[in-house]
Amino acid sequence: MTHAATMAHSPHILVVDDDPALRELLGDYLGGHALRVSGAASGAAMRAVLAAQVIDLVLMDLRLDGEDGMQLARELREHSAIPVIILTGRDEEADRVMGLELAADDYVTKPFSNREILARIRAVLRRTQAQVPAASPAAPTRVRAYRFEGWELHVQGRHLTDPQGQAVALSNGEFNLLQALCEAPQRVLSREQLLELSRLHGAEVYDRSIDVQILRLRRKIEADPATPRLIRTERGAGYIFHARVDRLA
Repeated sequence: MTHAATMAHSPHILVVDDDPALRELLGDYLGGHALRVSGAASGAAMRAVLAAQVIDLVLMDLRLDGEDGMQLARELREHSAIPVIILTGRDEEADRVMGLELAADDYVTKPFSNREILARIRAVLRRTQAQVPAASPAAPTRVRAYRFEGWELHVQGRHLTDPQGQAVALSNGEFNLLQALCEAPQRVLSREQLLELSRLHGAEVYDRSIDVQILRLRRKIEADPATPRLIRTERGAGYIFHARVDRLA
């Protein structure tokens, strides 16, 4: 697997810390170990990243300038199942206790070594990713997002971002169809199955066929829609989504 392909499936870490030097340090180090990293200096910046990107783990300093990091951690936990590792000062035992009571997944005391924080991130990711079961067309797993080839389909926000993080507009029907394909990768799905799984009924399909929806999706996600690599036609059978799909709970 190429480096680009590996990074397309790399976990995305959000570092919430008001120290730009620390954000840069962690970005460089973690980025050199097959992790994608975004940074946020405030609660507003954190919310903006979470709304636009699929984040696998949040690394959060509880001592943000002018903000209550504990409240931000509480807000994150109440509205999301994203794993959280909190950063605390060496003598801030109360922060560690409160953070763990808020169901933070781990904590790291400052100053810390880069190797330690990488090991803790990997350990938390292993635990949380092991809890996401495989999905089937009959019983799709509830997920926050699907990640494939660097693309990310955000379920709650109902939007798609390309490998460069740019939003790609989808109609309601296109979104539902792509979600159905992501729920059953590497499986041949008939047109009837796709119609049922994508919930394209009534007014949405009276003048649109699955084939037309597939064509529109290919124009948006394929490098060469005329020679599709992701959404392939199985003659006489239907379509197959030929991509590795990561499900993010």
